[in-house]
Amino acid sequence: MFEVLVYMFENYIDTHFRPDEDTLSKELFAAGFDEQDISSAFNWFSQLELMTEQPDIYDDPNHISTRIFTDDELKKITGESLGFILFLVQANILNTAQRELVLDLAMNLPQLKISIEEIRWIVLMITWGASKSGPDKTKEYLFIEDALLNKEKPTIH
Repeated sequence: MFEVLVYMFENYIDTHFRPDEDTLSKELFAAGFDEQDISSAFNWFSQLELMTEQPDIYDDPNHISTRIFTDDELKKITGESLGFILFLVQANILNTAQRELVLDLAMNLPQLKISIEEIRWIVLMITWGASKSGPDKTKEYLFIEDALLNKEKPTIH
């Protein structure tokens, strides 16, 4: 299912045109995706759109909170992925509401384990919405896009 989401994001997120669900479903099926994965991806993507339309999702919080992960989260989301999420919060790339959105969306994926690559794509999808809300938010999106698409590891001096 996750491959369907990435395909949708890569092909339609930067365009102002998104085909209706029936047309897109046919295109995805023709591209080789399974009908169940397509349906699940539509549901997941609808959840993403609903959650990112909340007015406070991109606001900077005035408080700092500590996040204790549940046993289910610790089993499903890799330690590297959780560390990446916490790094983004500490670097003020994600706020606490966005962190929770990333975790909720990750937990709603059907995979037994969520890798760092999948978390990066989820964060990219969320921060892309933030980049539309103003130039001061575009830097977060660009940072995540670079972290996701840049295959070279950063050099530590």
